[in-house]
Amino acid sequence: MSTCYVVATPIGNIEDWSPRAIETLKTVDLIFTEDTRHSAKLMQLFSISTPTRSLHDHNETDRIDEILNLLNDDKSIAIISDAGTPLISDPGFKVVRALREHEQKVIPIPGVSALITALSVSGIATDRFSFEGFLPAKSSGRKSKMDALRKDPRTLIFYESSHRIIEMLKDAISVFGVDRYAFIGREMTKHYESYLSNTLEELLTYYQTHSDEQRGEYVVVIEGSNVEVEQSEGVNLNELLEILLAELPLKQAVSIAMKITKLSKNHIYQTALTIQNNV
Repeated sequence: MSTCYVVATPIGNIEDWSPRAIETLKTVDLIFTEDTRHSAKLMQLFSISTPTRSLHDHNETDRIDEILNLLNDDKSIAIISDAGTPLISDPGFKVVRALREHEQKVIPIPGVSALITALSVSGIATDRFSFEGFLPAKSSGRKSKMDALRKDPRTLIFYESSHRIIEMLKDAISVFGVDRYAFIGREMTKHYESYLSNTLEELLTYYQTHSDEQRGEYVVVIEGSNVEVEQSEGVNLNELLEILLAELPLKQAVSIAMKITKLSKNHIYQTALTIQNNV
């Protein structure tokens, strides 16, 4: 029976690739891949000669009819991404949705996923988490997205690139506070992989002073909000600070907010700065 296989590929170490995944790619009729040039290197390493076609953000919708025709002609295909599990912050969702709607057979060939790999060694709660993918490129957009998640009690997981990691951490501090606990996995499973956990402030300081580690790909795991800490006795800190800052200097507004909410000075101060910057 014709089948679409969604096949995970390694995120770094090629020894993580399963024999089942390799065999599947050897036996299907066509492989749809995010970047054919990138995938060609992996195919060569494992002597996979199956033809490949591109499937990316700009042509995904156009590929749907082509893939449906292949399956209707009793052909089997595979979908892979540049690294990790397809469809996770990668193209493929529209295709798989269409195949499901047309009652085509879609089978996963599981493997590595960067977000689960990082979460498993983060030391941060794994029972409830929210994967947010890549944040907006501009600081205003990042802060807006983070602010919507500031009180979320779930563990938060983000992807980030080397040229934005410093600014991303600065924005995270301004929204979540200097003391929010976090974990960063960099270049996971690769030769220069590194794993760090500390407060957001300490993580920022580390990367600012270690320029050699401002390279590669990052997964940032941030501890969820402690509702009791974020909001005391039903007092909304943001609303309180907005009122105080409209009448008082920053230092005095922070001092009064501390007495009312019993929250930490650092958290109140960073929240006040965020409000001031957004005015």
